[in-house]
Amino acid sequence: MQLMAGDLAIEKLGLEHLREAAALGALTDQAIRYLMEKGKIHTLRKDDVLIESGSPSGSFFIVLKGALAYYQTLDNGSLEYIYDFHFGEAIGFVSMIALTPWPGTTISKDDSLVLEINSDLFYQLHCEMPLDFGVLLINLSRELARKILNLIQMVGELKRNGH
Repeated sequence: MQLMAGDLAIEKLGLEHLREAAALGALTDQAIRYLMEKGKIHTLRKDDVLIESGSPSGSFFIVLKGALAYYQTLDNGSLEYIYDFHFGEAIGFVSMIALTPWPGTTISKDDSLVLEINSDLFYQLHCEMPLDFGVLLINLSRELARKILNLIQMVGELKRNGH
């Protein structure tokens, strides 16, 4: 895993592409540039570990390119595949907000780019661009709400099937 400069990532991906990311949707170009230039852009190769279970959670990530697989750590210490994160999705926002260690491990499925937004940058955006911060928070909340609704559906189906 290596770092890429934010301006280079913008040049490589384009603002039009970044505006299509669910987590960044409806943000101003100025806010997207701000996050890309002040955040960390990680370049990952297939099978690179982005974050491991038990690590402190002082940031979250947005997939800019590629896909990452999330594995939940079970009580017996084994990893169970749960979900793939794709372009525009946020990884780790819940752990950052909840101030809990990472509950699982995230591994790149192919060559990927991810934007890391740490809690300091998240707060700085709040102070410097409050309207964009509100939009980002709505985007992240909407993504969480959809995942919760999917989980509720899955639990209901498991119960219906006697599990």
